[in-house]
Amino acid sequence: MSEPLLQLTNVTRRFPAGDKDVVVLESIDLTIHAGEIVAIIGASGSGKSTLMNILGCLDHPSSGSYRIGGRETSELSNDEFAQLRREYFGFIFQRYHLLPHLSAAANVEMPAVYGGSSHAERRERAQRLLENLGLAARAEHRPSQLSGGQQQRVSIARALMNGGNVILADEPTGALDTKSGQDVIRVLRELNSLGHTVIIVTHDKQVAVHAHRIVEISDGKIVGDHANPQYVENAASRDDTDNNPPPHAAPLAAGIGRFAEAFKMAWAALVSHRLRTLLTMLGIIIGITSVVSIVAIGEGAKRYMLSEISSIGTNTIDIYPGRGWGDSRAGDIQTLAPADASALAEQHYVDSATPITSRSLMLRYRNIDLNAMVNGVGERFFQVNNVSLGTGISFSAEDVRRQAQVAVIDRNTQRQLFGTSINPLGQIILIDNQPCVVIGVAAEKKSAFGSTKDLNIWVPFTTASTRLFGQQFLDSIRVRVRDGQPSAAAESSLTTLLSQRHGRKDFYMDNMDSIVKTVENTGRSMTLLLSLIAVISLVVGGIGVMNIMLVSVTERTREIGIRMAVGARQTDILQQFLVEAVMVCLMGGAIGIVMSFAMSFVFSLFVDQWKMVFSASSIVSAFLCSTLIGIVFGFMPALNASRLDPIDALARD
Repeated sequence: MSEPLLQLTNVTRRFPAGDKDVVVLESIDLTIHAGEIVAIIGASGSGKSTLMNILGCLDHPSSGSYRIGGRETSELSNDEFAQLRREYFGFIFQRYHLLPHLSAAANVEMPAVYGGSSHAERRERAQRLLENLGLAARAEHRPSQLSGGQQQRVSIARALMNGGNVILADEPTGALDTKSGQDVIRVLRELNSLGHTVIIVTHDKQVAVHAHRIVEISDGKIVGDHANPQYVENAASRDDTDNNPPPHAAPLAAGIGRFAEAFKMAWAALVSHRLRTLLTMLGIIIGITSVVSIVAIGEGAKRYMLSEISSIGTNTIDIYPGRGWGDSRAGDIQTLAPADASALAEQHYVDSATPITSRSLMLRYRNIDLNAMVNGVGERFFQVNNVSLGTGISFSAEDVRRQAQVAVIDRNTQRQLFGTSINPLGQIILIDNQPCVVIGVAAEKKSAFGSTKDLNIWVPFTTASTRLFGQQFLDSIRVRVRDGQPSAAAESSLTTLLSQRHGRKDFYMDNMDSIVKTVENTGRSMTLLLSLIAVISLVVGGIGVMNIMLVSVTERTREIGIRMAVGARQTDILQQFLVEAVMVCLMGGAIGIVMSFAMSFVFSLFVDQWKMVFSASSIVSAFLCSTLIGIVFGFMPALNASRLDPIDALARD
């Protein structure tokens, strides 16, 4: 006689129950050869279903040996067991175990998805199997739209999808009416005629009479194993294409197919529970919106501050007498001279330079007296400070040389002295009783620094020194560095030059570039701090995703069991639930980014000084963050799902 197809030797199965184990199967010896129809018959609780689960590699013996085609199953890995369930065994369950959200054809295709067949090949075979079973017109119907007999035939087609050398039928007629039950038995006998080994587990002796052998089991032991004298041979009436499973696709194509299936299942699960999905995404939406918006607000504020600093020159260096801010002896140092400003202006890395002296003096026009800041400056002052004139002209080098009594005023001074009806150009004002002609009005600048109510007037520094202040030394010198020249190197060179001219270092410098860097660093620090706070909501959202995924695993345990029974690997189940978690987080991230842009629109309605500035890096980071959250917080639920025992999963409702 040929080698047995399935062979159990001294197999025992125990289940823990409190402090001791319950023995469900005890010392089972059973041999099944290829091409047989074997009926395992016994009362409820006799252990026949447990025996079938062991035969179909859904369960494992506690002790003893189970060999399939001479191969010892105790040496097989989880993936090898999955391969056997996928390619060697075909299951027909009493309760059908069809996935309700899939069509009949999609249910039939499922084993081939995990087997790595291409979509076209598995769809063609599924259609052919359903046609052979009389269900061609019902291929796109869902299980709820099919009768019990039709659902059982879909289950049979699924068992045959990858070949199904061994068909394991657990109470295949138990939930059917008499006619449907007879149809199922007829199909099983025809499959046996085509070469399939059929094992039927039943308590119904009327079903058992259709088998070659009848194995009787009682209280976990085989009490009878004999040939069935009533068995009647029947000729096969179907074509033999049922035994030709679809070919496997290339590994890459097979992997893509399984991923597509995982994506489809994840999408179906999310759509079928819309409210729960939205609540799950809420934490991610809030977190992503917060992070992206805070980064955009911070970037917008930083650019605004830098633009304000740029308006007074980001590449300017101020030189003051003394050793630093607050030096009490700075007022006694009178070494800064106009010649220093001229010498500095001649350096190749300097764009322009201007001497500066300032005092608060009385202005008078007709019967209006005002206190204003009078600034004695050089003809390049407006270039150094990036100040443009709204009307009129500025004074020239000739005006400086001849100590001309001319002045440029700002808009505030114009409004206070002349109002809106008098043209200030050409008007004579008294500065500390010295008459000066107004030749220009500086353009108004809105700035975040200082008060816009200050009154300023600029005159040639020679005029201020001789006619107004009575001092020949300067209060400060402002230098504008040429574009493209390193500000730090320019400051070092200026320090060396002035130290040589004065014979000592009796001055200090204030480099505007250092303020720019400070603003940038402060902006980055504040953005980082606020972003870290916002990340807390992302973590909370991730925990929410994990909790909902754990609930989802619990609700879909039976579905997981069905997928494992038809050959899904642990990695397939892990991938499906990870994809679902990542999809939730990615959709939440996308909605969060859209919400950020909506917030930008609202922000612009209330704040007109600056705008939220979005960067591609922050948006990409948001998507990466969403993906990471999905993977990290979805991994544990997905791992729990992949580790479920197929038998326990199938038994749950």
